[in-house]
Amino acid sequence: MAGFLIKRFLQAVFVIVAVTLVVAFAIRLTGDPALMLAQGAGSITEDDLARIREALGVNKPFFVQYADFFIGIFTLDFGRSFLGGTPVIDLIKSALPATLMLAFASMFVSIVVSIPLGIKAAVSRGKWADQFIRIISLVGLSFPNFWLAIMLVLLFSITFQLLPPSGMDGFASFLMPALTMGIILTATNVRLVRTSMLETMQSQYIMVARAKGLSETTVLYKHALRNCAIPLITYFGLQFGGLLGGIVVVERVFNWPGLGTLAFDAVGGRDYPVLQAVITVLSLLIVGVNLLVDIAYGLIDPRIRTE
Repeated sequence: MAGFLIKRFLQAVFVIVAVTLVVAFAIRLTGDPALMLAQGAGSITEDDLARIREALGVNKPFFVQYADFFIGIFTLDFGRSFLGGTPVIDLIKSALPATLMLAFASMFVSIVVSIPLGIKAAVSRGKWADQFIRIISLVGLSFPNFWLAIMLVLLFSITFQLLPPSGMDGFASFLMPALTMGIILTATNVRLVRTSMLETMQSQYIMVARAKGLSETTVLYKHALRNCAIPLITYFGLQFGGLLGGIVVVERVFNWPGLGTLAFDAVGGRDYPVLQAVITVLSLLIVGVNLLVDIAYGLIDPRIRTE
């Protein structure tokens, strides 16, 4: 088990280094932040630009800047924002809870909806209910999340004026963002639950449970669902990690005060430290969730440890 943990941990570290290195290099291809900050300042000389670059720390060689940033990860020192001078860690602390709350709400919507629908589709295999659920899930997979978000705003905020179109203010503001991501996730999870239940329901112990005269509800939820829960939990955990990356666009549409909105603002302002920090934090969360899922699966199934 120790070798398995070390291997997974080293893989996680490699992914973090690779992601942060690529992001740091790509960000610097977008232009010189000193020129952007100097816009509207009237006449400015090369000496002025050089002083701005020195103050921002972008006059150093690329790998020196990257090394400073990577070392800062361990002390949670991501530098200061180029635009406001605010410590980046303060911006992350204010935005991260909003992103996590929205991610958990989206996963909750998906799990609550997809498990009953997936079970119903499996039980009704080949019947009209199964066909209808599979068609709906396929339609849901075809929706881009930003398009679905805009449609929900048009319907519930503009047409019926039932929900706030943007911002984070009370329970009502959670509904549309969580529903947007929940629908996209549910479309995938329904098919997964259906497939897992179909495989489990063909097992011998399910036939024995039915032969004992147990009710169909007991057979489905106490025996079948419990035994196919391991792959489902594993997939949901991995999906939650991917959700943190995909939630960025939805946050922007709803002006949600999370990491996605913070990243978009940083892109527009060429705020290198903020953008690097946001992508790094998201990468750490995604890799961390995947690592925990790998460890949990390795504890449950010893065969995984030899891979």
